[in-house]
Formats: sequence, structure tokens, C-alpha cells
Amino acid sequence: MIYLLQVDFKMDGPFGEEMANAFMELAKSINEEPGFIRKIWTENAEDNEAGGIYLFETKEDAKNYLTMHSERLKSFGIQDIRAKIFEINETLTSITKGLTK
Repeated sequence: MIYLLQVDFKMDGPFGEEMANAFMELAKSINEEPGFIRKIWTENAEDNEAGGIYLFETKEDAKNYLTMHSERLKSFGIQDIRAKIFEINETLTSITKGLTK
């Protein structure tokens, strides 16, 4: 079973290319997290929101990452972190090209 972690929060920036440059090392480090499969970075500069959609191998990996990441975000001054963990229906998701292996 694959698990999806959805995280979003208010953030004043940076966004776009500036965000990419500022968080390059962070992005590389996420690849080393236990059970990590992939992440889609999300941003909405108009509404000052950012976050991500992550895939993990186990629910425990997703929960552990969320705990660590929430603390990291709080250390950056980010509050009101919203997060949900979902199981992925791999059969239907494969039909709609949501998973590549």
C-alpha cells in the first residue's frame, strides 16, 4: 500500500524560481527520508500558500515525516500547518496514470 501525505500552510514567500533556489538543498534532503517515494511541490503566491503532496511506502513513514517536517516548518516561523494522510487505491490510480513504477 502506498500512502499520500498532503501538507499546506500560509507562507509569505519566496515563490517560483526564488523558491526553487531557496529550497534546493531541502528538496535534495527529502529524497533521503525513510520510505519516501516522491513529492510534488505546491505554491499559490496570490493566496500566500505553499505545501506539497508526498508519497510514502508506509503510513508510519508518512506520519514520521509529518512530525519531523512540522517541527522544521515551525522553526521557520510557519504556523497553522494543515496535513492529511490518505491510502492510495493503486488499482484505480494506475488506470488514471497516477503512479509510475
